[in-house]
Amino acid sequence: MGGIAAIARQAGHKVTGCDANVYPPMSSQLEAQGIALIEGFAADQLSLKPDLFVIGNVISRGNPLMEAILAANLPFQSGPQWLGEQILQKHHVFSVAGTHGKTTTTAMLTWILEANGRSPSYLIGGVPHNFEVSARIGSSGERQPLFVTEADEYDTAFFDKRSKFVHYRSQTAILNNLEFDHADIFSDIQAIQTQFHHLVRTVPSNGRLIVNSEESTLAQVIAKGVWTPIEYFGQRGVDRVWSFETIDHDDLIVIHRGIPVAQVHWNPQAHIAGRHNQMNALAAIAAAHHVGISPEQSAQALSQFRNVKRRLELIGTVRGISVFDDFAHHPTAIATTIDGLRRRIGKQRLLAVLEPRSNTMKLGVMKQQLAASLVQADLVFGFGVVEGAGALGWDLKESLLPLGDKAQTFDQLDALVQAIQQHAQTGDQILVMSNGSFQGVHQKILNALASTL
Repeated sequence: MGGIAAIARQAGHKVTGCDANVYPPMSSQLEAQGIALIEGFAADQLSLKPDLFVIGNVISRGNPLMEAILAANLPFQSGPQWLGEQILQKHHVFSVAGTHGKTTTTAMLTWILEANGRSPSYLIGGVPHNFEVSARIGSSGERQPLFVTEADEYDTAFFDKRSKFVHYRSQTAILNNLEFDHADIFSDIQAIQTQFHHLVRTVPSNGRLIVNSEESTLAQVIAKGVWTPIEYFGQRGVDRVWSFETIDHDDLIVIHRGIPVAQVHWNPQAHIAGRHNQMNALAAIAAAHHVGISPEQSAQALSQFRNVKRRLELIGTVRGISVFDDFAHHPTAIATTIDGLRRRIGKQRLLAVLEPRSNTMKLGVMKQQLAASLVQADLVFGFGVVEGAGALGWDLKESLLPLGDKAQTFDQLDALVQAIQQHAQTGDQILVMSNGSFQGVHQKILNALASTL
């Protein structure tokens, strides 16, 4: 919603916004663009007399401002619908869908287009290091300008239970992967597959689908019917158009229709690691090819790519101990993030610090998979409050029992930080994973480590 607000402002509208918790980096980014932010949902905001209320999907019935809007019969619309009707209709839209990797792949594709002079518009669900803002309207002079958007399968609004991406009018759609997630709104993976097929149904016959050939769940989506040319990517599958080979840990050789066509060499300061990021890059290269950018041009752009904030982001180093921040919160994302860092650091110790706080995690749907996702870590520190707001509805300690003595759990942040301080040694890599702010634990860990100098 912050990105949509920024796009509305750049389109010439006066924009204000409200939320229950307004905090950086999004708050500072919006304020820098002249967007006034209001804490809370008081009904007296009707006095602003806007022409339209644009509603995010965290709003539900009972919200005081929403109730006042309904009672006064004032115009309102969901964010995705407004974006689709007012902005995306005029663009060639690249949609990046998938359970994992949407933000990184969207940022990669956007940077490829930018580095090759296409000046795309974009909406990225994070803060990309290659750009100053997470969303913008580009300055392309093309007949049909380009727009890259992260395409979320989460529902649109309390009054529109379709996935957001149904509104996006995609011409090029990346289907990166598909697993069960968002247990708070989807009953099973078949329900998510139905929504993905709604996206497939909206891509025109002169468009293109870029599909991960390694995902059986996506094959089942395609089997429901497809009306658009498909290009498969991956390391397996006889129909793949795009594949890759690994060189130097995380760099890759790009292969198009069986022929090596480019090499991607990551900037060491970009902290791009893991096979999942190789797949993300391959998907972005394939999508850019749809509008005439060669794999060689894409590879050159990616050599200058810097990942999005909170994707294996180095926060600081004290006493030779590095602290990384990552958004991983689903067991698959946790496992691939740890694997990516492990490939980089070799036999150095990896300390994993995890806060399972997503809605799916809180429901306990993934708790049986959690221990297996952490096996490559040398030590594991789990955090989950027992009572009050944000409490887990299950026993984190019990879920991590298969890890034995290398796992500890905490419900007090100070105790967690103290334990990490006691166990950390010079050369350790501390990987903090949460889809929230984790109460600023990253800096608390660095401060604690510095206090023992």
